[in-house]
Amino acid sequence: MPVATFHDLIVAAGGRPSGEVRPGDLIGKVRTDSRLVSPGDLFWALPGTAMNGHDFVGEAFRRGAACCVVEDDRAPFEGYPRIVVNDSLTALAKFAHAHRRACDAMVIAVTGSVGKTTTRNMLHSVLSARFSGSQSPANFNNHVGVPLSLLEISPQHEFAVIEMGASGVGEIADLARIAAPEAAIMTSVAPSHLEKFGSLDAIEQAKGELVEAIPHDGFVVLNGDDARVRSMSARANCRVILVGEGTHNDLRPERVHALNDLLLITVSGVEFQLPAIGRHHVLAALACIAVAREIGLSDAEIDRGLKQFQPVGGRSRKLDVGPWTIIDDTYNASPASMAAACESLRNWQTAGRKWLVLGDMLELGADSAAFHRQLGDLAARSQIDGVIATGEFAGDVISAARAAGMQGGQLAICRDLSTVLLHLDCWLAPGDVALVKGSRGMRMEQVIEQLKSRAEETPLQRRLAA
Repeated sequence: MPVATFHDLIVAAGGRPSGEVRPGDLIGKVRTDSRLVSPGDLFWALPGTAMNGHDFVGEAFRRGAACCVVEDDRAPFEGYPRIVVNDSLTALAKFAHAHRRACDAMVIAVTGSVGKTTTRNMLHSVLSARFSGSQSPANFNNHVGVPLSLLEISPQHEFAVIEMGASGVGEIADLARIAAPEAAIMTSVAPSHLEKFGSLDAIEQAKGELVEAIPHDGFVVLNGDDARVRSMSARANCRVILVGEGTHNDLRPERVHALNDLLLITVSGVEFQLPAIGRHHVLAALACIAVAREIGLSDAEIDRGLKQFQPVGGRSRKLDVGPWTIIDDTYNASPASMAAACESLRNWQTAGRKWLVLGDMLELGADSAAFHRQLGDLAARSQIDGVIATGEFAGDVISAARAAGMQGGQLAICRDLSTVLLHLDCWLAPGDVALVKGSRGMRMEQVIEQLKSRAEETPLQRRLAA
């Protein structure tokens, strides 16, 4: 919550007060969703394609908003405290930037095609072993989310980890101007939102804008195992730290031992423990170790922070659901993250069978079918017992898996999520492991919720439901 007054807001955002605005009063929590407004909050009305925040100003006041920021000073709200601006989105960015500059917290930005949310969350856990800090809530990583994340920085915070996403060239440069980060982590350049970017070259150009934004007295941590990310060293004006498993990296592990949902990572002779599923988390851990060491944390503090890491819901999270082990990886999907999921399931140690439950990878453009065929081929070579797929490209996944040697009885194309659940009812046995994954739009989390419900049913209830 910003410790700023309405006068500070008016000056920073270039607004004018209307109604009973008291300039010396402190601003409460900034909200852009009227449903979340509590008494004393500031409601910021933003225009949108589907909805316009100005249509909900009345609701915000009814819920107790102390003031609203608006573009349109409508007569129905006469007498209510408002701050009128020309462009509410631009005003939000200006206010967030001014607030960030007024705080002493070190701002560290994280971006990349995959792994940015996990890395952000892990870095917050590590740095919290010594310092007090904030991080972007949920997926607040765009032109609205980044300003709101910056406004979460409080005077007692010593750091803030800010996630940045983009769907086009130029967006991260804009976000970096608002956030003014002093350090950054670049996780990867991979086919993600390819339909919007058009090419991997465009993704690389866009992500690299963050590297260019770090000042000369800051530093960037780059995934040295990703050639496109590694090449961004040439765009940096500051110290560059390469991390990864290749011998050319500045920070690399001497040993990695995976124990289902625990990784033991030895770096510089020190063993760090990370409660996470899948070797792909090693890169995030290395990036966090690099940042933490750079700003002075001891290895003991770093290890303590890594041990406190908890995966965000929907991102490689292990769930014990009745007699089954379910790996919830439903938040999103891309070719790179699907490959990591296949590797995680292949390496999982269990006496039961291993199932891959897949929804489509969305926004991959003209090569969508080819990417799904590659996924099916990879699944077949990953020592997985069966694949259940749903979505427009389910047939591509299953046909490729069959061509790569998987038997028909291990494969299923499902027209919808109900059919997915029918197959799981028939095929899942006690002791089995199922990894569930798909793009956000596929709503694969519903499979997880239904499996939880089924695990709570009695045998009689299951027979009656059938």
